[in-house]
Amino acid sequence: MSAMTPSLALIAFGIWEMLLLFGVIMLLFGAKKIPELARGLGAGVRNFKGELNPPRDSETDEKK
Repeated sequence: MSAMTPSLALIAFGIWEMLLLFGVIMLLFGAKKIPELARGLGAGVRNFKGELNPPRDSETDEKK
């Protein structure tokens, strides 16, 4: 048993695990679908970050 905490043990990937994961993803989705999935994930992250920021008030921006 390693001395790593359980939460850190989940993200400790070696090169072989990452290659195996990449290979499985390629088999499941195919090379053409992966860029579409990455674009959708990026757009989702941008939307999420945009919703975390409070809305800007145009009146306070004009006074500055």
